[in-house]
Amino acid sequence: MPKTKYDRIYRDLKTKIEAGDYEYQELLPSESSLINEYDCSRNTVRRAIAALVRDGYVQTMQGKGVRNIYRPLAQASFTLGTIESFRESAARNHQESSTKVVCFAELTADAKIARKTGFAAGSELYYLQRVHYLDGKALILNHNYFLKSAVPGLTKEIAENSIYAYLEHTLHMTIVNSIRIMTVEKITEIDEKYLEVNQNEYNCLAVVSSHTYNSDGVMFEFTQSRHRPDYFRFQDNAVRRRF
Repeated sequence: MPKTKYDRIYRDLKTKIEAGDYEYQELLPSESSLINEYDCSRNTVRRAIAALVRDGYVQTMQGKGVRNIYRPLAQASFTLGTIESFRESAARNHQESSTKVVCFAELTADAKIARKTGFAAGSELYYLQRVHYLDGKALILNHNYFLKSAVPGLTKEIAENSIYAYLEHTLHMTIVNSIRIMTVEKITEIDEKYLEVNQNEYNCLAVVSSHTYNSDGVMFEFTQSRHRPDYFRFQDNAVRRRF
């Protein structure tokens, strides 16, 4: 069963749910209806539905069908269980996005950078500072480190568009997983400068540090994302596992 088939169905249903084509708590079309609509096998539909369940969009009910449980959030939200680009997250939240690169440099990892990022000392890296805007407001300051050998040809222009689109569609990289740590940290001068906050208003930011790997098992990215606390929200779909 080609992945592209169930992934297309998953994305189409996800888009319809986010657009409000199905009301909250409404049942999706029956399995047979979806099979006919998408001209696919039962297993393909079930694979797409399973992906929607995993991401917290629907709930399967024995003998009743598949129910929409998606609730859009008023503020910007970022997912824990999946890897989204900033642009993808903004689109999911129905917000206008833009990115400004305020620093673009090439460097060699010394011992301090190696400890911070997890890249080996001596690694050739791209280092970027990027400010992400939602609906015209600066909300996130990213400190990005990319392994040059895994991300050849990276430019400021690409970084202001979508690095992940470049990785996947131009370099044909498969991004597999990201290990994340969330902390709360003191605001720095650079945070105040680019995120338009001051320590009299907020003295801390939400910080997400990510080590991201491709299908070759190579860590190609370390990113520290610094979020304005008044617009920060992560969402997840937690599942109870019985032992």
